[in-house]
Amino acid sequence: MKKSRGIVVLLLTVILTVFFCFTAAVGIGPTGTGAAKHINTGLDLSGGVSITYQTKKSNPTKEEMSDTIYKLQKRVEQYSTEAQVYQEGSDRITVEIPGVTDADAILNDLGKPGSLYFITQEDADGNQNFTTGQNGYVLARSMDEIKESGCVVLEGSDVADAEGGAIQNQSTSAKEYVVSLTLTSDGKNSGKEKFSEATKENVGKQIAIIYDNQVVSAPNVNEQISGGKAQISGMKDLEEAQNLASYIRIGSLSLELEELRSSVVAAQLGEEAISTSVMAGAIGLIIVILFMIIAYRVPGIVAGIALILYTVLMLITLNAFDITLTLPGIAGIILGIGMAVDANVIIYARIREEIGAGVSVRSAIKAGFSKAFSAIFDGNITTLIAAFVLMWLGSGTVKGFAYTLALGIVISMFTSLVVSRLIVNALYAVGIHDPKFYGSTKERKAINFVGKRKVFFIVSIILILSGPAAMLINSQAGNKALNYSLEFSGGTSTTVTFNEDMDIKTIDSEVTPVVEEVTGDKNVQPTKVVGTNQVVIKTRSLTQEEREALQNALVEKFGVDENTISTESISSTVSKEMRQDAIVAVVVATICMLLYIWFRFKDIRFASSAVLALLHDVLVVLAFYAIARISVGNTFIACMLTIVGYSINATIVIFDRIRENMHGSRRIDNIEEVVNSSITQTLTRSIYTSFTTFVMVAVLYIMGVSSIREFAAPLMVGILVGAYSSVCVTGALWLVMKKNVKRKGQPAVTMAATGKTSGTSSVRKKTRDVSQKDPAQPKKKNRKRVAERLAAQEAAQNKTEDEK
Repeated sequence: MKKSRGIVVLLLTVILTVFFCFTAAVGIGPTGTGAAKHINTGLDLSGGVSITYQTKKSNPTKEEMSDTIYKLQKRVEQYSTEAQVYQEGSDRITVEIPGVTDADAILNDLGKPGSLYFITQEDADGNQNFTTGQNGYVLARSMDEIKESGCVVLEGSDVADAEGGAIQNQSTSAKEYVVSLTLTSDGKNSGKEKFSEATKENVGKQIAIIYDNQVVSAPNVNEQISGGKAQISGMKDLEEAQNLASYIRIGSLSLELEELRSSVVAAQLGEEAISTSVMAGAIGLIIVILFMIIAYRVPGIVAGIALILYTVLMLITLNAFDITLTLPGIAGIILGIGMAVDANVIIYARIREEIGAGVSVRSAIKAGFSKAFSAIFDGNITTLIAAFVLMWLGSGTVKGFAYTLALGIVISMFTSLVVSRLIVNALYAVGIHDPKFYGSTKERKAINFVGKRKVFFIVSIILILSGPAAMLINSQAGNKALNYSLEFSGGTSTTVTFNEDMDIKTIDSEVTPVVEEVTGDKNVQPTKVVGTNQVVIKTRSLTQEEREALQNALVEKFGVDENTISTESISSTVSKEMRQDAIVAVVVATICMLLYIWFRFKDIRFASSAVLALLHDVLVVLAFYAIARISVGNTFIACMLTIVGYSINATIVIFDRIRENMHGSRRIDNIEEVVNSSITQTLTRSIYTSFTTFVMVAVLYIMGVSSIREFAAPLMVGILVGAYSSVCVTGALWLVMKKNVKRKGQPAVTMAATGKTSGTSSVRKKTRDVSQKDPAQPKKKNRKRVAERLAAQEAAQNKTEDEK
């Protein structure tokens, strides 16, 4: 890069950095487009709409309620991936949608959950089921009579999904508005089979769609539909198509519901949680940037610029894509910052190694980015694959976390591989050539990590087994094995009408501590009903004695009327089906990561040892949850997923160095020396990355409110465990598999350097002897002189190019 171009790059970097920072902080134009304040946030950060429905059926079964909750959850995810649906009492369902303030608009858009039926035009005796009225089609007789005559061909539960949209007619090329139906396909009595039979018998006739005893559509059957998918055409515009699709989706619930109440609620975590989290993030980022400058000098400044750009671009992109940000989403951003730091550390460590080996600064920069690329690429792509799988199969919190994580990975790769490279090369072009500005690293003697593998394995086994032991002790003591929060096990909702209108900050500082003291629950979720003095306080399940104690404390401390206090049991916000979705998503993501690592490293032992290390980290953090009795809720899922992403990235870096040492220009034949050298060479990276990520979470823990601390504490443990497993466990696991597990067509590797085997050992020994006698290889004492001569020649060439 020429000096003039370098100056242009640096000026553009300063201008764009200032512009993006201004956009994220203030926004552009009179509406402040792009500002962080416009990011959609969840109920925990900004509040939203709460709607409570009651079933029309007096005594619904547990299965009916569970199925309705799950389907309703899928319906409301069109508004936000962080929307929550849970059971309240025995026959009520509450829907909480973050980021919106108009309950009436949501109710109109969502539709009134009623009964849905598909009926034939007439019965076997020729009696008409519906006729044409003044405003369209109307029922000719009651639904009870229609059901008795056997004219119902489909019910709402037979419809899996409905989507309104526009298509282009293949024959006329005109735009048509249609509703695409997807029918259930499980079993012989599925919607697919029922509809196939019904359309076969009613070709040329009409089949009407009845919603809440009203005919909403009566399309003609043109042919038998046997594939489980159908289209309803003839809508006048897109709005009509989407409205019909909404009726069909909401009518496919197992139970008929009617609105009981709706309200706008304030943030669950409160303003203090948001302000402290933002402040903690800013402080943590400043500490990380200062550390990078101290550790890496000029490249550290570049890393700081890259991290600032990552942060502001992340905020702007969250805004642009309307991604809902919640507390678990913050975990995804933290992981993204950790991976962005990690990429810069890998690159600059490589540059230092090259300078320490006697290479010129210019060549060291080029080689540093080149050699670091595979580790950065593989680590980020592996995590990105997991994020895409979680988006595809996950729901609720898992899906929201995946969106944030995927976005963070893409932006961190851009800032580290593109932005950092441009700035470093520009700085060199403008005259920063001295190696002292970049630092250098001499090759260190390999630390014998794998020689202590038995000790590490014993420590890991003890840590893992402490989890089941703690769970057993908790169960024996009459407690739950894990401290499940209300998201997982349900809880108690206490509605209190205070004598004055309290804001959420006052509630956090005055009411929440009282509730925590009485209940012993550190995961209290107070929610203020906007426009009233009511506050809904959600806690773990309380006994009758605890409910009375809480009621007495509220009366005594705040003087409220005990008649205005009501309590209700609520179900878990993470339903059984959502948990199953999460488990399936994580399992599939793990398999995909395994396959990718296998493909990239051409050895199943790399993939299997990486997955075992992930399992190790998850089980150790689970043990921490059991021992420390940290609440297991929505943040538990995000925490575990963050640890998986963080740990796999650290493992990939070491595996990449092992691969290089086995097949690169500095090939090492002794397998234990390969592992030890690889871990030692990447040790600085492991320490620096773990430290910077730990600092980000630690500041969040120190400054956050109690619920934030319960989220940050296991994350800190996970970061430490991930660093420990990547350095002490993963390489040793791979070594054990390499020495004992055969690949197809190859024997298991033995210790060639010790001479304990006959065939393989003797061949390798001769190979080394030949290489040592090769006159083309410089002797050890002359290597430094040769390196200096090459560096001088390269410097002269670079100077000539710069002058040109």
